[in-house]
Amino acid sequence: MPPFPEPTAPADGRAEVFLRYLDYFRESVLAKVSALPEAEVRASRLPSGWTPLELLRHLRFVELRWIEWGFQGQPVAEPWGDWRDGRWHVPPELSVAELADELRAQGTHTRTVVQSADLDTVGAPGPRWNGAEPASLERVLFHLVQEYARHLGHLDIVTELAHGPLGE
Repeated sequence: MPPFPEPTAPADGRAEVFLRYLDYFRESVLAKVSALPEAEVRASRLPSGWTPLELLRHLRFVELRWIEWGFQGQPVAEPWGDWRDGRWHVPPELSVAELADELRAQGTHTRTVVQSADLDTVGAPGPRWNGAEPASLERVLFHLVQEYARHLGHLDIVTELAHGPLGE
């Protein structure tokens, strides 16, 4: 797992800072979900009903929606493939290992995009923006960091309730 991206650690610029946080949060989510027994991965301990496996898939689609479908303006067949009937969904045949591979591959794509663009670059027009002006890459990355951090906090509570790994 990458080390926590301390604010005092030297970085080659703002893009590298964003990437370090995304890598850290992504791997922290994966470590927590992977440490849970299968029964806990597919079950919910919360009134809202989401499961750790659903959260894992959701985060993969979050990156897909914001980087590929949003910033890059690429066509995505099912940008909301993590949703069904108003809630997160994972097909029963998908495993933690498969979803971890998908999330890491999405992270690799994100890193490639960020390293090849300036943070001030505005995203391509497209359906992701719902008619609004596209955001800059920096704004998209800021959103992704908060999304990961928020959901990692949710997962911290769930793993504690399931007697899984605690803390960062």
